[in-house]
Amino acid sequence: MKLMKQLLAMATIAFATAAQAAPAVEAPDVLVKRISQDVIETAKADKAIQAGDIKRVTELVESKILPYVDFQRMTSLAAGRFWRDATPDQQKQLSAEFRTLLIYTYSGALSQIKNETVEFKPLRADPSDTEVEVRSQVNVARGEPVPLNYRVAKTPSGWKIYDINVLGAWLVETYKSSFASEISKGGIDGLIKTLQAKNKALASRPAAKAK
Repeated sequence: MKLMKQLLAMATIAFATAAQAAPAVEAPDVLVKRISQDVIETAKADKAIQAGDIKRVTELVESKILPYVDFQRMTSLAAGRFWRDATPDQQKQLSAEFRTLLIYTYSGALSQIKNETVEFKPLRADPSDTEVEVRSQVNVARGEPVPLNYRVAKTPSGWKIYDINVLGAWLVETYKSSFASEISKGGIDGLIKTLQAKNKALASRPAAKAK
C-alpha cells in the first residue's frame, strides 16, 4: 500500500512543474515524460516536500497541476451512473472534495521519493486519436519495475490526464465501488459529506502519516 501511494503520488503530481513552459502543441507521451522527470527532481530537491509539508505540496498542485488533470471527468467516472443525477452544484462540490482527497492522501508519499526513475514505453496511437494510454514503468532501487500508466484525453485546452494505473489497478475503479456504496446510503450529498470528513481528518494530521 505504501508503495502504491508513493507511485500514485508520482503520477498524480506528474504534471506539477514546468507547465507554463509547455509548447502550444505537444504529444501526450512527450508531455508526460518531460514533466514527470521535472517533478521527480523537484520532489527530491525540495526540502519542504521531503519533510511532508502539506501546504507546500498543496500550493504546488494548485498552481501547476490543475491545467493538466481533468478532475471533473475523473470524478464523473468514479461516480458512474450517479453523476448524471447530481446537480451542477453537487458535481462541483464532489469534484473539489475528490481532488482534495487525492492531494491529502498522496502528498505524504512525495517525501519518500528518493532514487526512483521513470522509463516510458513507445506510444501506441495514431495522430488522429483523441484518447491515448501513455505507458511507463517506475524503476525502484530494490525489486522489479512497477507499471505506471496514464489515460490522457485531448481537449480544447490541450491533453489532460483522467485516470492512472498502478500495479494493474486504475485509480477510478479503485474509488468507484466505495463511491457507489456511499451514494446508496446517503445520496450524492452523503458522499460529499463523507469526503469532507475524510479531508478534515487528513488535514489535521501530518501529511506523511496520511493513509
